[in-house]
Amino acid sequence: MVAATGHADTSVGHGELIKAVDRALTTHGRALLTGPAGAGKTEVVRAVAAAAEKRRETVLCLAPEAADQWIPEASAAALLASVPCGALEQLSGPQRTAIALLRREADAPRAGRDHIALRLAVVEVLRTLAARQPVLLVLDNAQWLDAESTDLLRFALRLTPPRVRVLVAECVQGGVPVGEPLCGPGVLAIRVPPLGADEVAELLLQHGLPARLAGRIHQASGGNPRLALALGHSLAEAAEARDSSAHHADTLPVSGQAREVARRLLAAAPAPARRTLLLAALATRPTISLLRRAGRPDAETELAEAERAALVRVGEDGTVEFTAGALPTALAADAGWPERAAGHAALAAAVDDPVQAVRHRALAVDTPDQWLATEITEAAAACRRRGQRALAAELGLLAAERTPSWLAGEELARLVTAAEDAGWAGRADLARRATRAVLARDASPADRVRARLAVIDAAGQQALGALDETFAHAMDEAAGDPSLQAAVQLRIAWKHNLSDGDPVRSRDAAARAGALAALGGDQVAEAMALTVRARMGRILGDPGAEAILAEALALPAPEVPLGMRNAPQYLAVRHALFDDGLDDARRQLMVLLPAVQRTGSAEDVFEVLRSLTEVELRSGRCEAASAHARRALDLTIDAGLSPGPAWYVAAMAEAMGGSFARAEGYARRGIQASQEEHDQVFLSRSLHALGLVELATGEAAKAVATLRRVAELEAAQQVVDPSILRWHGELAEALIAADAPDEAARLLASVRTVAVGLGRTGVVAALDRARGLCLSAQGDADAAVHLLETTAQRFDALQLPLERGRTLLALARVERRRRRRAPARAALRAAAEVFDRAGATPWTELAGEPAPGEIAGAQLPAAATLTDAETRLALLVSQGASNQEAAAKLFLSVKTVEARLTRIYQKLDVRSRAQLVTALRTR
Repeated sequence: MVAATGHADTSVGHGELIKAVDRALTTHGRALLTGPAGAGKTEVVRAVAAAAEKRRETVLCLAPEAADQWIPEASAAALLASVPCGALEQLSGPQRTAIALLRREADAPRAGRDHIALRLAVVEVLRTLAARQPVLLVLDNAQWLDAESTDLLRFALRLTPPRVRVLVAECVQGGVPVGEPLCGPGVLAIRVPPLGADEVAELLLQHGLPARLAGRIHQASGGNPRLALALGHSLAEAAEARDSSAHHADTLPVSGQAREVARRLLAAAPAPARRTLLLAALATRPTISLLRRAGRPDAETELAEAERAALVRVGEDGTVEFTAGALPTALAADAGWPERAAGHAALAAAVDDPVQAVRHRALAVDTPDQWLATEITEAAAACRRRGQRALAAELGLLAAERTPSWLAGEELARLVTAAEDAGWAGRADLARRATRAVLARDASPADRVRARLAVIDAAGQQALGALDETFAHAMDEAAGDPSLQAAVQLRIAWKHNLSDGDPVRSRDAAARAGALAALGGDQVAEAMALTVRARMGRILGDPGAEAILAEALALPAPEVPLGMRNAPQYLAVRHALFDDGLDDARRQLMVLLPAVQRTGSAEDVFEVLRSLTEVELRSGRCEAASAHARRALDLTIDAGLSPGPAWYVAAMAEAMGGSFARAEGYARRGIQASQEEHDQVFLSRSLHALGLVELATGEAAKAVATLRRVAELEAAQQVVDPSILRWHGELAEALIAADAPDEAARLLASVRTVAVGLGRTGVVAALDRARGLCLSAQGDADAAVHLLETTAQRFDALQLPLERGRTLLALARVERRRRRRAPARAALRAAAEVFDRAGATPWTELAGEPAPGEIAGAQLPAAATLTDAETRLALLVSQGASNQEAAAKLFLSVKTVEARLTRIYQKLDVRSRAQLVTALRTR
């Protein structure tokens, strides 16, 4: 069976898959499309059929339902009912009689029918249709063909001419597919692949569901479009029922339609295999050997059947992984309590890990047990030491549930600890569950505050804006305890920065937190408060920010209960990155990475991976950066973190070392997710990534609009220091390319003053690259070349290779505009070498592309007198675009197009579009 790449849903786009099917039909005349229920086969079939109809082919469609498989010749009758009457007129009398009888009495007794005449009639019908024009016979849901129709079609298709092509789509549930004998031996089988996480995000967006849920829904659905949509709708309905928005870490409700889809998928496996699958669903890390020890001696054979049904993947080492996370949930939900308890008891005796043994023993009973509760608590502590905070939280809740009622104090302590473990792990569902239990008991104000803080921490720093009520309760309950008040104020400071985009209020809240921490003798919280003040100071351009950070670093912070991402050690890394101290930043991050992995904080690990990605990109190591970005994205999905930051990181990695098209997709999803969560910080970052891609791909007007949004967001957030998000040079370059050099010059002058005053040498160099392009656009080419050459040397000295490569590209553009082809080629070659060494694939390709004034490698000499923006418009107009069409393409107003076209005519001394075409090609 041949696997095909592509998508499985027409709403997402499946061009590659349709092309693969069309190629198979063209080459072989037959194609078999397979995949599990809900994979999108029907959508693909419809798209292929629609394309055939556009080519004026006769399309015959047959889509039997499940009940049809028990009605003899029902599908054949339905197929013949769709045949035009004209095709039946050329049949012989017995053949017409056989077809008429079949069409009238498909469910009547078959005795007395002339089956030979019927078979020959079907053959003649297909031949008659094919004589007029090509025929595409589409059989969807072929697994539900009745046996008699299958035999009839098999006979007919063996005798049809080549102009009759056949596309069969079916769910293969083990054994030989129906489509193989129908289409003949050696038929090309194309399996509809599951959707990727990006495609699931697009699918959710098109159905009005939150994009930030895409990662978890992709994991739970395994990329099955029908299951993904069912899960998305179930989660949205659950959120609506509790009158709140769906959170990206919420437990996915496998109920309603989602449960039915999961059941339908599971039904593809035989009953014995499903019993083995239930045991695998109850295990944390199922393997064939574990399932055998737990009482399933035929586990290997049964799992092979489940693997053929695309329910699990069995590794070479015997590990078992469900293809969709909703499947084990549905299995466990459909099993009764006795069956689940028996399964956990069997697993408790079979597992090697004592922690897992305790977990299964706890799940095998539903009555309080003082000694078992103690064992579970000890197991949770072991998980905490391992950095397995999510499992520790789950065990803590189990321990509380198994604690007898007369030990209320121990139960409460276990709930509070479970909430805090969940907060560390970013498991908002477990944190809310534990906190609800704490608040329902006679808990002290301190315990209530600790539980509420866990909910805040688990929500993630991108979702703090929705927790105003939680903050209010925590502040009220913390009254009188300076240490607790400091902890609450710290989180308020984070919220003011990340959700409100207000660094001044954040700095002030941090100052209050620091004073309270000092009053309570909490030096760790005091260090955290100083860290926030230093971070906000850097944003606001405060020269004293580094001194505040040094003060924070001088305080002890042996354990960082508020997260390494908020510690002074991590901020020092960020400042090194901002200051282009990349070797120092990488060295510190490599120390921090194993440390944060031990703590079990998913957000801390993500933050370190994000910074590593940024460091490697700026250092010109795109392959390493892409690897870190992939790990960050995988972690985000696995831990249920907010996807906005991860999509931004992926966008930047793709923009520099992967694909501009993929980078644009990630950036747009990052924008969507950040808007949904009111995350102003990563909204501006994702917009910056999108603007960079638009600028690189020649969409200057779009880049101006996008980067102006960044400028507005940064101004609203009062960001002064230009080293934190370096969008200024990109906006200036976009303005120059869009024929607005004067506006670009004003922007560069204002930002350069700030950058020079703060000593941001890397930022000044990026601004000078844009200034060189600006000088060229203003007519001072010599000064532009000199500035760009010296700027490239400065980037080399700063060890920023990608920035040097981009500067060489700019130099080539300037040299090309003044018709100095040899220096332009030399600059392009140098840029390509820099990008190639860095693994910056899209930029290497960009260095080899023709200039805007070149078509198919042939230079247009007249374009040398035009700006890049004018050249793009001139080419569009010369190719026949109207002013309105050009305006839409270039993202401009018609009035701007008209004014720019007037300048082009004046520069080239032409008076009409015809003369413009001649001028571009002959001058």
